[in-house]
Amino acid sequence: MKNYYFLLFALCSVCAQAQTSRAYSNEFLNIGVDAAALGMSNAVVASTDNVNSVYWNPAGLIRMEEQELSLMHSSYFANIAQFNYGAYAMPIDDQSAFGFSVIRFSVDDILNTTQLIDDQGNINYDRISTFSTADWAFTFSYARESKLDGFSYGANAKVIRRVIGEFASSWGFGFDVGLQFKRGDWQVGFMARDITTTYNTWAIDEEKFAEISGAVENQNQELPETTEITLPKLQLGLARTFTFHYDHVLTAEVDLNMRFIQTNDIISSSAVSATPALGLEYGFTDLVFVRAGVGNFQNVQQLDGNDSVTFQPNIGIGFKYKGIAVDYALTDIGDSSEALYSNVFSVNIDLSVFSK
Repeated sequence: MKNYYFLLFALCSVCAQAQTSRAYSNEFLNIGVDAAALGMSNAVVASTDNVNSVYWNPAGLIRMEEQELSLMHSSYFANIAQFNYGAYAMPIDDQSAFGFSVIRFSVDDILNTTQLIDDQGNINYDRISTFSTADWAFTFSYARESKLDGFSYGANAKVIRRVIGEFASSWGFGFDVGLQFKRGDWQVGFMARDITTTYNTWAIDEEKFAEISGAVENQNQELPETTEITLPKLQLGLARTFTFHYDHVLTAEVDLNMRFIQTNDIISSSAVSATPALGLEYGFTDLVFVRAGVGNFQNVQQLDGNDSVTFQPNIGIGFKYKGIAVDYALTDIGDSSEALYSNVFSVNIDLSVFSK
């Protein structure tokens, strides 16, 4: 058991290692927000137009008409990890808008058994303590309408705070840029995340680390370096809205999500990797919504050494009444991908309903 928990902490410490490039870094920011968007497998870069644009594409904030608030909660890994999100956005004037969001992804009350066995080899349960690990992201968004009809642009400034108990903590900073273009029933979206690369600088408690590194005999653990770099990512989206008899509206969007490093994405090379996502939303009288999507196409190596393609199908429903929208999404239905399924709930509130 002692070795098990030492390895658990060692895995956490890997997050603080510096590399010139990382395939996966600050991954909690890639989970996604808003049950409506998750029900469409995150294919909303072109069509997003509410408070949740602070995450998906800040350029979409310009299409808001009133102040909005959004809240979301989901659990992962059999409720071990908790994901919480809140956002607020408002129009500044007819040509600009502002938004703010907070994300917290955490695992709380982790048992620390590194001191379970004392120097004499005795097991002492009084030496067990607990700690929490939490990843925070604070995002400030600004959007503006261009002089070109139908064109808008926006940017995010991100502050990232990550904490692993008393062992290590970091601060990070980064920027995103988004563009949207709407012409008739067609919409195009572009989102560049971490455009200047996002840097996390770690502070490691060397005394705590010395206790951990001595927990397993004959293993000398080197102190991890203190800079973690998140490489840029691009998302391209194309959406079309179909209206039938005024009351029936179907929105379809296809996105391409790209990273500038080799990963297990279905399209993969040493220079760039990409995976598509497709989302559909059917709405009736702007009251009831049904959603479906598929994305996260990955090449996964099986036990026999052969590769197979996995994907993540999602579904969702939503209800909207007098400016209050409640949405639900079930991600990875049928356990078709390597990701675990999750039930996601969110609520969006048009704050103008309280001023009437």
